[in-house]
Amino acid sequence: MSTYGVWTTAYGLPAFAYTLDQDRDARAEWDPVLDPPTRRHFAHVGNRRITLVSDNYGLSDLFDEHTGLLWLTRGTGVTRIGELSTDISGSERVFGPTFAIVRVADERVALERTVLCPEGEQPWVLIRLRVRNLLDVPVRLELTEEWAAGAARVELVTGATAADDPGLELELLGEAKSSSRPEPGDGAGTRSGPEPSGGARTRGGRLEVPLELAAGGERVLHFRFGLLDSSPEPASFGRSLAALRARLPRAAAGQAPEAEREIPWHAALLTGAACADGVLGGHTLDQGSCYSFRHGFNGAARDPLQHALPLVYVEPDLALSVLRNTCAWGGPDGDLPYALGPDKRPWTDLFRPSDQNLWALWLASEYLSATGDEAAFRAAVPYHPIHESPEVPLHENLRRQFRFLVDVVGRGEHGHLRILNADWNDLAISESGVPREVMIAQGESVLNSAMAAWVLPRYAMLAERLGDDPTAAEARELGEELRELVAGEWNGRWYRRAYGPGAIVGDDDLWLEVQPWAILCDAAPPERAVELLRTIERTSAAGSPLGARLRWPARDAYGPGGVGTIWYAINMTLVWAAAPYLPELAWDWWRRMTLTAHTAAYPDVWEGTLSGPDAYLAPETARPGRTWDLAEVGVAMQAYPVANLHSHSQPLLAYLRLLGVEPFQQPRGGAFFASPVLEVEP
Repeated sequence: MSTYGVWTTAYGLPAFAYTLDQDRDARAEWDPVLDPPTRRHFAHVGNRRITLVSDNYGLSDLFDEHTGLLWLTRGTGVTRIGELSTDISGSERVFGPTFAIVRVADERVALERTVLCPEGEQPWVLIRLRVRNLLDVPVRLELTEEWAAGAARVELVTGATAADDPGLELELLGEAKSSSRPEPGDGAGTRSGPEPSGGARTRGGRLEVPLELAAGGERVLHFRFGLLDSSPEPASFGRSLAALRARLPRAAAGQAPEAEREIPWHAALLTGAACADGVLGGHTLDQGSCYSFRHGFNGAARDPLQHALPLVYVEPDLALSVLRNTCAWGGPDGDLPYALGPDKRPWTDLFRPSDQNLWALWLASEYLSATGDEAAFRAAVPYHPIHESPEVPLHENLRRQFRFLVDVVGRGEHGHLRILNADWNDLAISESGVPREVMIAQGESVLNSAMAAWVLPRYAMLAERLGDDPTAAEARELGEELRELVAGEWNGRWYRRAYGPGAIVGDDDLWLEVQPWAILCDAAPPERAVELLRTIERTSAAGSPLGARLRWPARDAYGPGGVGTIWYAINMTLVWAAAPYLPELAWDWWRRMTLTAHTAAYPDVWEGTLSGPDAYLAPETARPGRTWDLAEVGVAMQAYPVANLHSHSQPLLAYLRLLGVEPFQQPRGGAFFASPVLEVEP
């Protein structure tokens, strides 16, 4: 049982009823590390344009990433009837997959308020109010709907700063309207819609609606709030929910009963984090959490590509849109920048990872394998506007990325792909013991080689399918060479992690991230794969309810690259690698990735209840079940420990891999999954 409430259903969908009294219960308080302690708990949902952040106080934030990282509102959205309001602590609060519900009542009236992100790319929310007269006599009431503007742009690392009003409006739907506007400066500064008739009045960001209710009668009203100027007419509340129910996947697994609830939940929160990109085209699907919402960047480029992988089997059009968008970050040389800043310009000051092209080639191969959509690869994709370079077909963009990997990232003295100043692990360089500049110039990543040994043969299949492409044979040959090199990195207990001049990384301690890829690329024969998986369960995963630790033996380093962290991205590959060899262990490891497992182990921790960070701290740390911080440099996942898309995409992808859903092969089943484009029977 969670301290904060219980799972339930709402509108036929999984939902969470928040029951804690945060004002009276001391367990509600938590420490964001970079900010003062707070009792605010929140969840992110959305459509393909707008993000709704609803909280335990019944308030809302709206976020839009269309042209930059922009908070439209902060802590607003209240309905009032007399003394009754939806922002009181005694309200009933329900978090849904694309909506939030608040219910309040007094001796006269009951009010249910739902804020919904409608299906599609609408840059506004729908508000549905159901008002019921509890008396046995008619009543005359006045209802007030209030939204306040508070636009703020997220600046790089430093946080949010005030921004110009983007033009928010509040509108009562289903009523005749005149054309009057409120006077400048009226109310809270939010523009309201045209003046409705029937006695309703607009006052800035406030709409007042008189109500007459018969004894025991009720009335339902609909509003919308957001960027309305160029918006199409809204879909109805009911049609949006029906479309949501139809598109979310379904799952059932005897090995993991929680999959029935968590798979559609993860899919909803994953797809709800997408945003139509008004600068580069397509849809962005960034990590979110502290990276976007507090520190102001979309990175690394590998992350949207990784998040889109399960969408190939759920909403393939969105997966393709994310692939196109992320490829458009780069330039004609095939390089993908580490991140985009808050203004969507490439940000290359911090890291220059060596693995990012591999993720683009992987997602492209997965998409073609599942859909057969060869035409998508002949459609043109732009490069980032700063390059002033003509667009090219997607296939050519990917071919240039392959060339960048081979010719610029290149290989080192031992034949492994170079590490540059980071591979997947941003802090691997500092852990190598080699001077930083020397490691950047000469270091090699066994992790990159193992991943490439799996990715490149699949990219070769894509290149062959799309025509006479000489990179197909080159990719296949390089993949085989790297597989043999990785096979030689077995030290009798596990696979080594990296090389630097005069240094071997990962000979004395187990670096988890390379181990699953060594199995997946077939560098490990079956007997060795089983031995390695059992070693991981006995070491990195031992006594850890949320999954295997990144490093073993444990030491006293718990930052992002430290040994006491448990990463969704790495535990996903671990589940995948174990599935064909030790399926019972693989299912056990998948269950440790679930929200259910986090709630059972840490019921007093909000992160992990509905959403989470990219990594958790292990049981032996000072804050088990919470997440990392680098407070000394002003960066902390703990400052915004929810809405990281790894916490939704990786359990979803790992579930599909457990069923054998992989590119260019048939699923093996073992559990149930169904989406509008794929069905797998047990």
